[in-house]
Amino acid sequence: MNIPSHPGGPLPAQDSLPVAAPDETPVIPDMPEVVDQVALARLYGEPLFALPQDLYIPPDALRVFLEAFEGPLDLLLYLIRKQNFNILDIPMAAVTRQYLSYVEDIRATNLELAAEYLLMAAMLIEIKSRMLLPPKKTAEGQEPEDPRAELVRRLLEYERTKLAAQRLGESPQLGRDFVRAQIYVEQALQPRFPDVHLPDLQQAWLDIVKRAKLVQHHVITREQLSVREHMSLVLKTLQGRRFVEFEKLFDLERGLPVMVVTFIALLELAKEGLVDVTQAEAYAPIYVRLAYTPA
Repeated sequence: MNIPSHPGGPLPAQDSLPVAAPDETPVIPDMPEVVDQVALARLYGEPLFALPQDLYIPPDALRVFLEAFEGPLDLLLYLIRKQNFNILDIPMAAVTRQYLSYVEDIRATNLELAAEYLLMAAMLIEIKSRMLLPPKKTAEGQEPEDPRAELVRRLLEYERTKLAAQRLGESPQLGRDFVRAQIYVEQALQPRFPDVHLPDLQQAWLDIVKRAKLVQHHVITREQLSVREHMSLVLKTLQGRRFVEFEKLFDLERGLPVMVVTFIALLELAKEGLVDVTQAEAYAPIYVRLAYTPA
């Protein structure tokens, strides 16, 4: 606080005042009110004995958020279900009183949001007033329509829509919000030759067997034939050559047993992916090639 200078008044002690210019009034600094050295708060671990003079607290900092609702119907349905009221027989007095209490709370903080709820509040008050009036008699002698009927219909329709939206929100996002992309990527850069159908391979083998019978010799011998050995012979024949005709791999003069073992060796090589058997089109010659590049 400032102490004005007075010619006749007592002056404070010089050691308790800051040094001031001759034409200025001495100023005593503001001291925080400290009771038993109890700090008002702590800032970064340091005690704070007085609030800062330039402290600004925005209006929304201490705002109390009530339970969020998506609209007037949502709030009205919440009040009915929370208290286990029969939605077909709504106690309008209690529901309207609770609804208006909530509208008063939100109107104090957000007038634009309260305007949306005020329309429903006016509707509730109208229904409540109509229920207090004696019912109008109809010409046909039927019972008059309940003033709450339209409100009940809207509430039931809104509740069904809300439950359907909840079930939709619980469904997996895959297939609902996005789909999995599927593309085909060619792994090999080399050209892919057409495959040989099994009937064509069988027919080619039968043709070789028929021609072998025409040149066979009746020599009785006992020969040990190895499939692995003939596999090596087939690979050796294919090395250094781009394509070899299927029938060129068989030695017709060595007889049918050797051709059978050669054919089995060729099937084993194709099964292990060491050779490719290809054909340009139906009834075209069949060719065999190495499926790898020799080192």
